[in-house]
Amino acid sequence: MSMTIDTTPARVVRKVHGRATSDGAGVKLTRVIGGPDLPELDPFLLLDEFGTDKAEDYIAGFPSHPHRGFETVTYMLDGRMRHKDNHGNEGLLTPGSVQWMTAGRGLVHSEMPEQESGRMRGFQLWVNLPAREKMTDPRYQEFAPERIPVVQPDVGVTVKVIAGRVGDVAGPITQPATDPLYLDIALEADTAWTYALPEGHNAFAYVFEGAATVGEGDSARALETHEMGVIGGGSALALRAGASGARLILVAGTPLREPVARHGPFVMNTRQELMQAFVDFQEGKF
Repeated sequence: MSMTIDTTPARVVRKVHGRATSDGAGVKLTRVIGGPDLPELDPFLLLDEFGTDKAEDYIAGFPSHPHRGFETVTYMLDGRMRHKDNHGNEGLLTPGSVQWMTAGRGLVHSEMPEQESGRMRGFQLWVNLPAREKMTDPRYQEFAPERIPVVQPDVGVTVKVIAGRVGDVAGPITQPATDPLYLDIALEADTAWTYALPEGHNAFAYVFEGAATVGEGDSARALETHEMGVIGGGSALALRAGASGARLILVAGTPLREPVARHGPFVMNTRQELMQAFVDFQEGKF
């Protein structure tokens, strides 16, 4: 039985500019998903990029705060972040490491920078959980940089495979509910690469260094640094770096198509479940 591959070109159906904001104890960051321009992209609820050379922008970190009903994905590019939670878990995220935390029925955790100077840079992504998994036990998938495979599928192309596949290489993160793809793609100057997106996923590309063109022919659109393209159309995603090269994350996941009731750190399906989350947190049940 032969499998047909969709060669229909993918394209940018919408461009989103990140907005400057702050979170935690005043950490300055750029919010790309989760703001008024793009409240969500099912199953993704939030994407923040944090990146600064100024210690005062991040040193206060993210003191203890609760989560319920979704997953947080932290990808550190530079700097170190110490996390602790009220279940006794603790770890240190170093440059190039990834933490995929399933909050499930609830936990209280903190994320605090370990250095007082130098570069702090990375991403935090929130991924929704289906109704059947919102009250699951909290768990972590945490991977040091050496455990994340790096492939060079073409000349001038280097890809860190955090989740999903590039050719025969699979990333270490698994989540059957949303079947995520998470790639960190580096393209040398004027280099092109085409990737086959998973069918039926919602996808986006976010450029964080340089500039890249997404799509082919008349539908090709340029993404500058700190611009995101929501991907639509087909599955054949053509990328081409500009004259200074490009680095971007490519993220995709199966949409859940369920109602979303969210407020702050809680994401449930109904207002009643949301109110119960606040009660449970106040009564120390997380």
